[in-house]
Formats: sequence, C-alpha cells, structure tokens
Amino acid sequence: MKLGFGSSAEKNGVPRIERITPSAAIPGGEITVYGSGFTSRPGARPVVRFGEAEAPLSLTGSNRLIARVPENASGGTIQIANAQSESQPFPVSIGFQIADNLHPVASPAVDAHGNIYVTFSGPRGQRVPVSLYKITANYSVKPYVTSLINPSGLAVDVKGDLFVSCRHDGTIHRVTPDGQSEQWIEGMGIATGLAFDRAGNLFVGDRSGTIFKISPSREIFVFATLEPSVAAYHLAFHPGGELYVTGPTTSSYDRVYRITQGGEVIVFYRGLGRPQGIAFDRESNLYVVASFGGRRGIVKITPQGHAEHVLSGSALVGLSLLPTGRAILASNSALFTLDWNVRGLPLLG
Repeated sequence: MKLGFGSSAEKNGVPRIERITPSAAIPGGEITVYGSGFTSRPGARPVVRFGEAEAPLSLTGSNRLIARVPENASGGTIQIANAQSESQPFPVSIGFQIADNLHPVASPAVDAHGNIYVTFSGPRGQRVPVSLYKITANYSVKPYVTSLINPSGLAVDVKGDLFVSCRHDGTIHRVTPDGQSEQWIEGMGIATGLAFDRAGNLFVGDRSGTIFKISPSREIFVFATLEPSVAAYHLAFHPGGELYVTGPTTSSYDRVYRITQGGEVIVFYRGLGRPQGIAFDRESNLYVVASFGGRRGIVKITPQGHAEHVLSGSALVGLSLLPTGRAILASNSALFTLDWNVRGLPLLG
C-alpha cells in the first residue's frame, strides 16, 4: 500500500523518501535525500543503503540527509532504515566502473559499433607505455595506441577513424579502426578539445586561446578566439550546428561559450566551477561536467539557460551520451557507465 503524507505509517516511525537530488551519481558522489521519519528519536542515525551497500552519511536529520555513494554500491534503489522500520525502495541511477588505471583529461569517444576510446594522458612531456585504450561494447579493455605523448581530445569521423589531439606538441593524429596511427596535422598550439561538424570539418581547441577549423582537405582557418584556459578546451556541436566550448580558467564563475557558424563568440551561460566535458541531447539540453552551487558532477543546462545538478561525482572530467540510453562517464582515472534516464539522447558522430 502506498503511504501518503500524514499516514499512520509515518506517525509510527516508518521512514519515507519523497525525493532525492540529484537522481544519479557515481561512487563517491553525494546525494541529498528528502522525506520524513528518517530518525526514530533525537540524535539517532539512520542506515542508508544503495542496494545492499551501506552508505556513509555527512548530514542526518529527521527530514533530510546527505549520503555518499559507496564504492560497492549495487542495484538501482536507495533505502533508509531507522531503529523501528525501513522505507520503501526509491529509484536512483548509479554508475558502475568499466575500466580503471586510466588518465582521461576529456570526454571519451564512442564509435558506431559501441567501442569506447579513452586516453592515458600521462605527465606533461612524458611518453607512457600505452597512450590510448579501446574498450569494446562488452567492456573488454585493450591497449590500442602506444606512440602518442599527452593525448587529450578525441573525436570519431563519419568513416570511423579516430582523431586524437596531443597537447604536448600541438599535433593531431588519425587512428584507423585497426589501430594504425599517423600524424594528420601539426601547429595546433596546445591542442586539446576536438569536434567534427556535419560537413566533416574538424574543430580544434588550442587552450592558449584559439579555436581552429580544419577542412577535410586539411586547410586550416582560425575560427574564433577565446580567453585562455588553465586546463583544456572541450568542444561539442549543438544539434542546430553551433559550436559550444568550455575551458576552465582561474575564475570560480566560469562560462560556456556559444560560437555561431560565422565565428561570433557569445556567452551562453555563466556560473560554473571548472567546466570540462560537454554533450548535447536531441532536445538541445547541454550537459556539462562542472561544479554548480558548490557540488561537483554533471550540470544540465536547458536551451533557455536554466541549470540543474543532475549527477554527482567528484572527479569527473568528461561524458558521452549514447543513443542506446546509456552514458559513459570519465573520471580522472576510470570510466563508468550507467542507465541514465535522459530522454532523446544524441546520435553519435
């Protein structure tokens, strides 16, 4: 039987979850739970479980608590138990880890077959044993490319070739589906973010302040100039064809830029902390890895500029939204996937 406000169950000390925010997280992220009857007496601490895993609590009260998602979280529900009873399960989306011992600095790339590409970027100027990994659709992790120094941005073209920027020397490399790598272009400054438009032009974010446009025939144009970033530029195309860019600065009130097809730079949104990876859904909502209101994770920004914290995760750097209804999330050392209830996810490419 469903219990409502003021029910006899509530009066008898049965905890009741009314809502949680945000509704999704990866392990380590914090979720705020609102409801009633969480504690059976003053000073008592309830038990919060994600699936079967008990969560640490950073704030407790009878009507609100903050729980951190444990590393061994399982299932898609959260429950609260006090000394007398426990709540009904409440739905929550929790990401599970599919790869670790990585070093992404931007969003992963996913090809049309569901293969995921992610970097091990490594210390500045140092070559690492494997610089790029391929993770198959069944989450088998395989070394893919070994020859790149400080790989940063990733993008897949319509042919299925992977393009990789290297911030160490300002080069862009093309990697064929069989893992063969070749230098495709040079002179891109501190090359970071990559994105293809519908015409096959590749856009490159030089974090020192330039967005380059490279035609399929490798003609190079300066498309726009921005404030330099202390870390990297992250690029994504709006379904309507305009380019959006983030690039963290020393400010705690950073911007998301919208760049028209003619190269005019407009501030789309301001008020994020260290904005990084970005992606759009088909309804033109923008998802940004950033801090918002002091909470780290993923922020959804509507076309009208309304922002909301929708996923919690303290070490995230990038994301990819898939047409299957799943999201691939990159932290600074691992990849996660989750079934995220976002309507109208974007097509790849």
